[in-house]
Amino acid sequence: MNIIVRGSKIDLTPPIKTFVEQKLTTLEKNIPIRARSTAECRVEIGRPSRHHRSGPVYYAEVNLAIGSKLYRAVSEHEDVRAAIDVVRDDVVRQLRREKTKRESARRTVARN
Repeated sequence: MNIIVRGSKIDLTPPIKTFVEQKLTTLEKNIPIRARSTAECRVEIGRPSRHHRSGPVYYAEVNLAIGSKLYRAVSEHEDVRAAIDVVRDDVVRQLRREKTKRESARRTVARN
């Protein structure tokens, strides 16, 4: 899986970039094996504006393209790392939902 990290109105420090890569490489176990080499994950981390000081100051956005399917999640939070965690959990939920749909369709066909 190819991970592309981009910052918007924020300096991407090496620890943040490493944190993003560690969290999002865990998505690979939810991606079908044959599609892992072609999967592309684009991550954007930043601040909506430079003047916000409190509240949901940071946002994280993930666009995961696997073949012709696109999984997308956006989160705003007071902490960068928490926003990344929420986004990752949302994408994992979407991938698992798709997997259960495929499995139940296969079982339905096998029953008939």
